Amino acid sequence: MTHEFGKWPESCWQSDTIDWKKAAKITAGVDVGTTSSQAAIMCDGELFAYANIATGYDFKLAAKVVLEKAMGSTGMTAKDISGIVATGFGGKNVEGATGLDEIQCHGKGARYIFGKEVKTVIDLGAQTVKAIKLYDWDRIGDFKTNDKCATGFGRNIETMCDIFQIPITEIGEKSLDVEQDPEPSSTTCYNFADPEAVNLMRPGFREKEYNSNEILASYLFTVVWRAMSTIGKISPLDIGDIKLEGEVGFTGGLAKNVGITKRLERELKITTLEPKCDPILAGAVGAALLA
Repeated sequence: MTHEFGKWPESCWQSDTIDWKKAAKITAGVDVGTTSSQAAIMCDGELFAYANIATGYDFKLAAKVVLEKAMGSTGMTAKDISGIVATGFGGKNVEGATGLDEIQCHGKGARYIFGKEVKTVIDLGAQTVKAIKLYDWDRIGDFKTNDKCATGFGRNIETMCDIFQIPITEIGEKSLDVEQDPEPSSTTCYNFADPEAVNLMRPGFREKEYNSNEILASYLFTVVWRAMSTIGKISPLDIGDIKLEGEVGFTGGLAKNVGITKRLERELKITTLEPKCDPILAGAVGAALLA
């Protein structure tokens, strides 16, 4: 069996302090992404259970499986859930759900995960990067998404992990283990960045040869610069500096990659808020709260 280096471990959790049978209202959110899918179940506005799985090729099946995994062995069934909201790239494939856009769901979910202090949400997904401003009353003030080809590069980090045969859980730390960040690969499109990263493995491609950690650093630095081009559009620029309003929280799958988050914090000159649960759940949690 082939080891999939580029896949995050799947997860499943149920609260041992909440009795769902005593809840006045049970809602669920399902976020079907291009590479992973999440389901979150809320009991009276508090997180009761969640699941995170690889999406695979069948969006409809992924939506069904991830919700079932979230309910797990609790005895809960879909009939016990009063409302389900679906979001994400494959959100239309969730049976019996109302669809909502990712901006609303990630904004609402971020407020739950980071607290009312968060004013700017940066969603780092496999296909898109979104920068979202929040009002104090949980409404969207403004947002921007990447608008170039090849999206946000997140999906292709999985490919790099498979090429280097390094688990995605380790690639971020390894990329930080360098004396100095090398210059990024092509920041225009992954069709240029991927071959350049692979070419860095070839002796003589550059006068100074990169070791494996430096190649990873170069590639993740590229992803950061691609994200910066989107983040910069949501805030005024002052002599090249991006000024983000209020406290900042990272959501999405790339928020789990310290090689991305630490470099973004460095370049933006910020320290982000700590999430109270996995930031990849933001879309699903927000969807459940809006159900």
